[in-house]
Amino acid sequence: MIDYSPFWETLEKSTENWYTLTSKHHLSNSTLHRLKHNKDVSTETLNDLCRILHCDIKDVARYVPSEEDQPL
Repeated sequence: MIDYSPFWETLEKSTENWYTLTSKHHLSNSTLHRLKHNKDVSTETLNDLCRILHCDIKDVARYVPSEEDQPL
């Protein structure tokens, strides 16, 4: 499972917030909702977040093994 809790920690430390991400950077509320609930988002979105927050991918997402992962 991809966990986006690092994103929320990084966002809290930045000058950005939910409002600026949606109004200034044009991320949708549904995208932020998906991040909040660890749902799939595009790599384009991850790229945008890293650019906006001036951070590395590890500051936005991490992999956590889960029983709910699809079988390989």
